[in-house]
Amino acid sequence: MKRIAVIGGGITGVTTAYALSRRGFAVTLFEKARYAAMETSFANGGQLSASNAEVWTHVSTLLKGLKWMLRSDAPLLVNPRPSWHKISWFAQFIANIPHYERNTIETAKLAIAAREHLFAWAEEEGIDFDHRREGILHIYRDKAGFDHAGRVSGLLARGGLPRRAVTPEEMRCIEPTLAGSYYGGYFTESDSTGDIHKYTQGLARAAQRRGVECLFGQDVRSVQADGSQARVRVLADGVFSTQVFDGVVVCAGIASRDLAAQLGDRVNIYPVKGYSITVNLQDESSQRAAPTVSLLDDATKLVTSRLGPDRFRVAGTAEFNGANKDIRADRIKPLVDWVQQCFPGVSTRSVVPWAGLRPMMPSMLPRVGRGRRPGVFYNTGHGHLGWTLSAVTADMVAEEVARTLQPQAAGRRAPASPVPA
Repeated sequence: MKRIAVIGGGITGVTTAYALSRRGFAVTLFEKARYAAMETSFANGGQLSASNAEVWTHVSTLLKGLKWMLRSDAPLLVNPRPSWHKISWFAQFIANIPHYERNTIETAKLAIAAREHLFAWAEEEGIDFDHRREGILHIYRDKAGFDHAGRVSGLLARGGLPRRAVTPEEMRCIEPTLAGSYYGGYFTESDSTGDIHKYTQGLARAAQRRGVECLFGQDVRSVQADGSQARVRVLADGVFSTQVFDGVVVCAGIASRDLAAQLGDRVNIYPVKGYSITVNLQDESSQRAAPTVSLLDDATKLVTSRLGPDRFRVAGTAEFNGANKDIRADRIKPLVDWVQQCFPGVSTRSVVPWAGLRPMMPSMLPRVGRGRRPGVFYNTGHGHLGWTLSAVTADMVAEEVARTLQPQAAGRRAPASPVPA
């Protein structure tokens, strides 16, 4: 039985380990935190949103970044301090602008394919993750935003995703608790929401039942591959140790860039910070006033999810500020203000802030597949859609590992067109 190391215990690492175990591999997962899903997979927006498949590689994104550079509360904030990493990332980002339509369509296809695996695994393993299949409503305050959404809807339709335009009156029928004045919206009935932390931890336990060795509190310091073996060196409790494997899959979020460099690959991931608040709905009136349908406010770049009866998650914004995990009050305040404006009946007395670093590739497509050296694979760089895409890219990379290292375990149906490595 071939031994495979998976580096990273977030949503992509855990889904990858699980998918590999289903194909008969002996899998060891390394995670530096004490538990699964303690970093970027801890408290995201909760949306499983094929309708949010539009990539950011659009001229308007650059214009907004320049316009908002001096606003500390801007939805998109770019620290003007230069670095070679940031400059090279944005250069590649600009080079991908001509591929905006193609990459949006491809992302929509992947997101649709991912549902099949994610839902089936949850049902098979009995994972409760506060899943709601009530759709996602995109809201627009002006004609320009609504018209752009119409053009995006055309691209999503080419990727196989139907969504429909709705009037302000229809929006209030879909989500009666929403306050404010709107030009219109788009509703995607097939989208859903859930708690990424609950799902990831539940799937990690399921993977362990299937024989995956989950090693937590293990900080991977180096990875080497010589064509026949992969060597993973870790630091745990102040002691270094090395294990040898037949292959390695890098699913290490923003750390994937440095690990890839050790393996002779360039995976130009940049950490894009996102913020969230979890509003604890401690009284009956707040529970009634909070939405049950998930929302995406395109103007503020905020998304919402109702997680069970007593939690309401609001998340979003994008901050290009390196590997900085500080939770800034001036970035959290707009989220709290948004709740008070759009859902005035919800008490914000008990709000838990959080920040995570999204691992983003300049193309906005994840890096999935083989590296330069034999036995090296990647499933990383999912950006703001890690939760949405994780199950399908895990299945894709597991199939690639099987084809390469264990042909007798390969041959399952490919779930979607492959993402270029």
